[in-house]
This record gives sequence, C-alpha cells and structure tokens, in this order.
Amino acid sequence: MPKRTKRRRHFRHLNQFDRDRIEALLQAGHKQKEIAGILNVDKGTISREIQKRKLKNGCYKAAVAHQKARVKRLNSKYQGMKIEKYPALKHLIITGLKEYRSPDEIAGRMKKEKLKIRINTNAIYKWLYSVWGQSYCRYLCTKRYRKKKQKRLPKRGMIPNRISLKQRPKGGIHAEGDLFVSPIKSKVQRSGTVVCVSLTQLLLGQMVKNKKPAIVAGAIRKITNNGNILIDDLILDNGIENKLHQQFGLPTYFADPHSPWQKPHIENGIGLLRRWFIPKKTNLKNISNHHLKKCLHVLNGKYRRSLGYRNAYEVSIERGIIQKIPDIKFGENLREKVAFHCRI
Repeated sequence: MPKRTKRRRHFRHLNQFDRDRIEALLQAGHKQKEIAGILNVDKGTISREIQKRKLKNGCYKAAVAHQKARVKRLNSKYQGMKIEKYPALKHLIITGLKEYRSPDEIAGRMKKEKLKIRINTNAIYKWLYSVWGQSYCRYLCTKRYRKKKQKRLPKRGMIPNRISLKQRPKGGIHAEGDLFVSPIKSKVQRSGTVVCVSLTQLLLGQMVKNKKPAIVAGAIRKITNNGNILIDDLILDNGIENKLHQQFGLPTYFADPHSPWQKPHIENGIGLLRRWFIPKKTNLKNISNHHLKKCLHVLNGKYRRSLGYRNAYEVSIERGIIQKIPDIKFGENLREKVAFHCRI
C-alpha cells in the first residue's frame, strides 16, 4: 500500500486579537498547550511567539509583540527580491533589456521555454522601479516611471460617404489604418501612413509628402500592393485625408468620432513605432520611406503575447496574408541596435 502522507495543518498569522488573548491567558496562569488549544493553533506557534516577542524581563506584552511582528514582516520582503536572489535570472533579464526586449517579452519567453525559475511581467517592472533595477530603466522604450496622462482630443468634423464600423461584417481579415505626423510647430506636411492587420499584428507603412486625400489613397494602394496582400477591409478614423476612401481598392469602414479604442491595433502599433524609433516631436522631413520600412520590419519581428510569443511574420505567413518575409537591408548605424529582432 502507498504510504499516506501527513496532511499539513492550515497555517495563519497571529493578529492583534490573538496576542491580546495570549497575554490575558498567560496572566491567568494557563499553559502554552492550553493557549494553543483555545486559539486553535499549533503549540509550537505559541512557544515561538512568546520566546521571540517577550520583553527583557521575560514578560509578554501584546502591543509590543504585535509591533515587533509587524516590523519583521515589513522587512521580510522587498521589491525585486526574487530577481536579486537568483543571479542567473537577473542576468537573463538584464541581457534581454540590453537587447531592447520589453519586460513582457522577457517574461513571456521564459514561460514559453518553461524555465524552472521564471518571473512575470509585473515583477520585472517592480524590480526595475526599485533601487536594485533603476539603472536599467534606460533600456525601456518609455524611459519614464509614470504613466503619461492622456489629453482630451479636440472636436473634429465628419467626412462624406462614410460607412460606420457597425456595418462591417464580422468575418474576414480586418485591418486598421492611421497617420503619424510631424509636430505642428515644424510646419512640415510630411507624414507616415501605417496599416495594421488586426489578426496577426502585421505592420505595413509608407511615407507621404502631405496629407492630401489623393496622396493618402495612393499610399494605401501601395501598402496593400494593389490588393495582393490578403486583407478584406480597412478601418479608419474620420480625418479628412480619408475623403477618397472609395479609391483605396478595398472596403473601408470608419470608427466613431474620438473613439481610438475601436481600432486598438493600429494605435498600439504606431505607439510602438513612436517609442522605439521615431519619438513624438520628431520632424519627419528627414525620415525616408526605407527607414520606416526598416523600423516596421523590426516591430514585425517582436514576440507578442497575443500571438503566443510568436512574431507577426510567422503568423501572417501561416494565415496566408503574406507569402514571405520581405528582404530589408539595414545600414550599419541601425544594424547594431536592432539586429537581435531579425532572428526570425
């Protein structure tokens, strides 16, 4: 017969009420075994409590004992304790950060590879924001410690001939499109048009010299390779640059005004592009089309939690959206920074 293991007794921490009862029972002359039975705890718990928390004269005071226990518990753990305890885990995280991997990528990859000692995303951020990991925060794409408050958007007008997003068919491969522009003070009209395939997070883009509807329509046709990329429809915002949406070459639907959450994938994609390579307030006059494609190529090679920690190229080829990974040539100045992303 298999050997029966002894069932472990439920453990709980003593609170202020328990310690008050211990003090009262000790003063009444009860033994430690009797106190343990009254409190329904192990007799060793009472013994250790009295030995560790008693005063120098041997008396047990509940208020002093509770303060000592509280201080010990506060000092028992600290932010990043697990990472500091395991040097190999710390080295793995630091290496990933220096390779411009996000904490989510690092934690997700450790889980996917089923490492024996691993940690989650929130724990990595806690370690980074503690005194132990502050020196490595410079490798984060945001490079800041607090979430930036979102400003309210101004009112914008509607464009003609628009079809609401509510009328879009549920099935099919959907994509989302948007622009990122130069700062207003620079008075530069050059912008970037980006399309994101919602199913695979694949990012495609093209630089445009201005936001005129005809120019944007031509850029969208070029991005979708005149319909050769497998996309069923496109979701856009209500910017006047999308006025000629009927010339895009595929059905187009529009989100509600001031509702960026209705096209979250393109908002996230442009956000990643801004944080990693082309920060806000960057004058796009000197950003070439080839440079944009190199940056998007890097982002398409990032492991994503929503894709099971695969990259957008792998899933897009599997779904038949694209046939192969594009051949992008990198210059020496960008190669050192992003070469690790291109191991596909």
